[in-house]
Amino acid sequence: MERNTIKQIIDLIHKEVVPAIGCTEPVAVALASAKAAEVLGNKPESIDVFLSANVLKNAMGVGIPGTGMVGLPIAVALGALIGKSAYGLEVLRDLTPEGLADGKRMIDEKRIAIHLKENVDKLYIEVVGRHGDDYSKVIIAHEHTHFVFVEKNGVALVDLLPEENNVDDNSDEDEFRLSFALVYDFAMTVPLEDIRFILETAELNKKAAEEAAKGDYGHSVGRIVSGKYGKQYLGDSSLTRMLSMTSAACDVRMDGAMVPVMSNSGSGNQGIAATLPVLSFAEDIRCSEEQLIRSLMLSHLLVIYIKQSLGRLSALCGCVIAATGASCGITYLMGGNREQVSFAVKNMVGNLTGMICDGAKPSCAMKVSSGVSTAMLSALMAMENKVVTEIEGIIDEDVDRTIRNLTQIGSVGMETTDKMVLDIMTNKSK
Repeated sequence: MERNTIKQIIDLIHKEVVPAIGCTEPVAVALASAKAAEVLGNKPESIDVFLSANVLKNAMGVGIPGTGMVGLPIAVALGALIGKSAYGLEVLRDLTPEGLADGKRMIDEKRIAIHLKENVDKLYIEVVGRHGDDYSKVIIAHEHTHFVFVEKNGVALVDLLPEENNVDDNSDEDEFRLSFALVYDFAMTVPLEDIRFILETAELNKKAAEEAAKGDYGHSVGRIVSGKYGKQYLGDSSLTRMLSMTSAACDVRMDGAMVPVMSNSGSGNQGIAATLPVLSFAEDIRCSEEQLIRSLMLSHLLVIYIKQSLGRLSALCGCVIAATGASCGITYLMGGNREQVSFAVKNMVGNLTGMICDGAKPSCAMKVSSGVSTAMLSALMAMENKVVTEIEGIIDEDVDRTIRNLTQIGSVGMETTDKMVLDIMTNKSK
């Protein structure tokens, strides 16, 4: 593989696989709020927030790190009061009890208003902060840390907006485009020293899983799987250990613990689910460091590839994508070849396609566990050369077209589902 190609892929991975504290949608809102306050030059007296449906959906029911609180208002307040935009998705890492008290006061004084914005990119965050006669406006779109517009008192400091503030999910023409063959060849052949950095995903995300032992987080899916009834009825196996480790990290993250995880394509849960099933299985079979590195790289890079055509946010649960990457990594660790790894992809698509995303929340740990279970089953079938064939459902003989079929369903076919989910979420009886 040419060195320039290797460099482009490594740059892409460094861009997409980054640390994050908390669910990335409310944290991205906090990031925009922090930037608005910095541009304003004062703590805002009032803040208006305008969000796309997908961001609103993913930010409504998830814990905000270090606060013991759920939802957007506290994320907006803390971003403006204590956030630093230079921290990126770790924008709230300087939180103090005093800062939290100030944030709660801002909410109680009803100085924050949150609105749905129609006809914008699926990932769209607009924050307008006001202090006296001054105002600032900040817009993040397409990526969780991508500032496309920054304005103070009518003067644009950054303006990357196309017409009508509409950023196409797939408009990134300069992005290096992947394929299944390129993903596989890169993960299998690139010198280890060039990709050793992927071990950081294992280190960081495993720490998040270990944090679960310190408290009762979320629905405690990880603890239950490895607990009394889990062992009695599910046993103690490679599958249950990877279920426990992966869902434990998700329990911690979705409950709002101040614990960083390594995200993938803007999602911490995707980063967790692309990492920990592979790591758990690798530890079970006591594989070599090289095998661990290559399996993690295969998993993470395949997730990045699928997300290139799916987009950052969609009606399709991200665990489907991340678990597909994990299944490929597990298949490789079982001794699978290129064809068998492609079988794992087809088996995943033939099984989990259609799982809806109904926002970020503690029960995401249950969906992650479903993805992990399917990842293991798909890998086992692949190793027996059993694969969902092109005469079945949306599977194509070509693995890249199979992936495209999945992403078309998730990004286009399920749009009505997305709208209905948000309508249900925002109109529940109190």
